[in-house]
Amino acid sequence: MRLGIFADIHDHLDHARAAVEEFNRRECELVVFAGDFVSTFVIPVLRHLNCKLIGCYGDNEGNKLGLTGGLRIVGTVGEPPLGFRTSDGTRVLVTHQYELLRGDVDGADLIIFGHTHKPSIVRDDAGRLFVNPGETSGWTYRKPTIAVVETSPLSAEIIDLPAMPPAAPRTINRSSKAR
Repeated sequence: MRLGIFADIHDHLDHARAAVEEFNRRECELVVFAGDFVSTFVIPVLRHLNCKLIGCYGDNEGNKLGLTGGLRIVGTVGEPPLGFRTSDGTRVLVTHQYELLRGDVDGADLIIFGHTHKPSIVRDDAGRLFVNPGETSGWTYRKPTIAVVETSPLSAEIIDLPAMPPAAPRTINRSSKAR
């Protein structure tokens, strides 16, 4: 089974569209979101997914009630951590902040988290796969990313979305005249 994984949209609608297009192009069977939509602005974009979405809230959600209602047509969203089984039996645990798990990942095959905005794929000694898709928004590091996971055999890939231009330098206008 192919899963699309993303997190930390932070209202960047162009990158949310790029993520949805990539998930659809890769024929993902389920998309998992690891927190920080931020607002309901993203809901119309997510309605273009060709599969269901399962997601959790992050620490920057401005309207959980609106997100919950608006996302019903797309899938489900709830408080982290969320655990579920995919149709092929893969046991998935999803949260926004890894620290919320307090190291309790027993029973999971795949652990998905966000929050750090830094993409990573790590396998532990027990064979569990830990995936942080990085930031879909690109606001922090200017390198928007998502991930795709294959559940059999269990593997993951980080995918770069279109690059962002460098941030413009900020200047401060200091007048020598006192007012």
